[in-house]
Amino acid sequence: MENLRRFETVQDYNTFNNQETLHPLVSVIDMSKANPRKASNMYFGFYTVFLKEVKCGDLRYGRETYDYQEGTLVFIAPGQVVSVDSSGEIYQPKGYALVFHSDLIHGTALGRHMPDYTFFGYQSNEALHLSERERKIVLECFSKIEYELDHAIDKHSKRLIVSNIEMLLNYCVRFYDRQFITRENIHLGILERFEHLLNEYYQTDKPQTVGLPSVAYCASELNISPKYFGDLIKKETGTTAQEYIQLKVMDVAKERIFDQSKSVSQIAYELGFKYPQHFTRLFKQRVGHSPNEFRSSLN
Repeated sequence: MENLRRFETVQDYNTFNNQETLHPLVSVIDMSKANPRKASNMYFGFYTVFLKEVKCGDLRYGRETYDYQEGTLVFIAPGQVVSVDSSGEIYQPKGYALVFHSDLIHGTALGRHMPDYTFFGYQSNEALHLSERERKIVLECFSKIEYELDHAIDKHSKRLIVSNIEMLLNYCVRFYDRQFITRENIHLGILERFEHLLNEYYQTDKPQTVGLPSVAYCASELNISPKYFGDLIKKETGTTAQEYIQLKVMDVAKERIFDQSKSVSQIAYELGFKYPQHFTRLFKQRVGHSPNEFRSSLN
């Protein structure tokens, strides 16, 4: 990738932004202190939370551009590359960034629960849009972390810093829940499109050639990252995206079992199962009867 800046450590990113390194594993960065720059592609070796307050090109994280504007939060997981499509103009960064290395949270409750903060895996059209009140809460969390960094490190520092990071992320969970509701017009139709996608899938030979439809496949077809898609379906239906797919497959299976000219194994292969016994196990789990028992009950 051309014009790629790599930031492996917190100090690397601090140096780039003219920020003093007060702790090797965590920093709150005032982006206005950075030198004017051109947009570039960036690799991050640590967790990053941006509070963006300046337009600096169209941000891409994965294949799509962020639904992104001034005053939004952007979350980046370690090992990710953020790309920026811009005209090459020089701009002055503004806003704030919280960066913390995974080593900071190893062995802590936050470290164990980081996979629960799925927004670090969101990729496209999925930034967190903040109200003014929410923005103030985020800045207060940043300020508390910065307060700890400005004091000499003692036995309480790590616990207080990690606790404040966890508080920030928990607020972000709440804010995303709000966004799923308030931006309903943007999400409107995704569930319907998901249903149509599954119906269409079983009108083709994809089950035989590709296999069972996966969450990743469906999310890709709908131009949504798998984690955002999963969270959205959970909010809308109360079931996971995987469970929703399984229920749909079982609905198709129940229809096809009417055709007694085909064996249960044939139906299983037509549905995309590699092994008929997996189909039988899932069918009994979801329907309450084995496929043969269900077929007999239809007579």
